[in-house]
Amino acid sequence: MTRLETERLVLREPEAGDLDAFAEIFADPDVNRYLGGRTQTRQEVRGSIEAYIRHWEIYGVGPFTVVRKADAQILGRVGFLVWDPSDWSHGLRVDVAEPYETELGWALGREHWGHGYATEAARAARDWAFAERDLPRLISLINVENHASIRVAEKLGAVAGQIVEGPPFTGPTCVYELER
Repeated sequence: MTRLETERLVLREPEAGDLDAFAEIFADPDVNRYLGGRTQTRQEVRGSIEAYIRHWEIYGVGPFTVVRKADAQILGRVGFLVWDPSDWSHGLRVDVAEPYETELGWALGREHWGHGYATEAARAARDWAFAERDLPRLISLINVENHASIRVAEKLGAVAGQIVEGPPFTGPTCVYELER
């Protein structure tokens, strides 16, 4: 099991016991605004956690559950998702063959926004992916109106690339690129 630690956070592989926290986070319309545009039911979140675990098993990377050290509270998820850039399908829904793009993404509960947690966790995940998985490049797919996530990507050193539109995106989405 992969586990990363920062000053304030633990990033660990997801587990079934994350359901209650994730169900609350992903029931919030503000959290989902740029993640498909709709809230998720408890059953959908259960399926997502199962897909996260499977993603780790198949691709050797996946979303981490982010836990605050001070109180063991789950803040959200930060980590990786593989995408087929020919049709922008991803590894949570279909098996994606190489060559694929590896996205570094983040989604935290609204009450945890603005505290630097996304940047702290994403920086640790980025560094791990480059050092331990030897990935030469990461992308972040960010809706052009999602200014908070754009700031996180820029703090990580990512540079804006092409704009993609259409399903599965909720509007014009920029491919932020981060080279090792």
